[in-house]
Amino acid sequence: MTSGNGHRSGRRPGHSGTREAILDAARVRFAQVGFDRASIRSIATAASVDPALVHHYFGTKQQLFTAALEFPVDPDVILTQIAAVPLEQLGETIVRAVLTVWDSPAGVQAVAAFRTLIGSGDPALVRTFLLDVVLKDVRTRVDSPPGSGDKRAVLAASQLAGLLVTRKIIQIEPIASMSIAELAVSVGPTVQRYLTGDLPISY
Repeated sequence: MTSGNGHRSGRRPGHSGTREAILDAARVRFAQVGFDRASIRSIATAASVDPALVHHYFGTKQQLFTAALEFPVDPDVILTQIAAVPLEQLGETIVRAVLTVWDSPAGVQAVAAFRTLIGSGDPALVRTFLLDVVLKDVRTRVDSPPGSGDKRAVLAASQLAGLLVTRKIIQIEPIASMSIAELAVSVGPTVQRYLTGDLPISY
């Protein structure tokens, strides 16, 4: 759709390459500067489209990020569960919420998306997803003493990444066949210690 002076404006729902151009630009921008610093406007500029068109195709920035990752599950499914529990229950809740997604019908696609991203040799999007989306609010909640939140979140992310690899990618037993409840009880306390326990963290 064009305005009277020939400039592009509004929505172009029939343009077959527009959605792909936005996704390509989003992947590059998110990898370069992370989720928080990548604005819809900067992504639209890189894709040579109006910012309104990005919202038309993808809605919010978080929905765009999910689509850029080809992640089949809305991160809010995990974030809502994590936000609802008190600090002392974060570890088990995070493990249970993440495992529930991985073991769901959409989990096969989710694991495949992460495997592709890791195998591409550019893990920036995976880091952004874990630290800037899933664990972003957690970092603030566990920032005690002040300045330790980022390192605590990274330690927790390392545990979750290791659990993903052992359970879903190389499928080491008995972790591969343990129930979600059993793993949450077994691994949750370790994640909890990273988040709220006494650690020799320098910052």
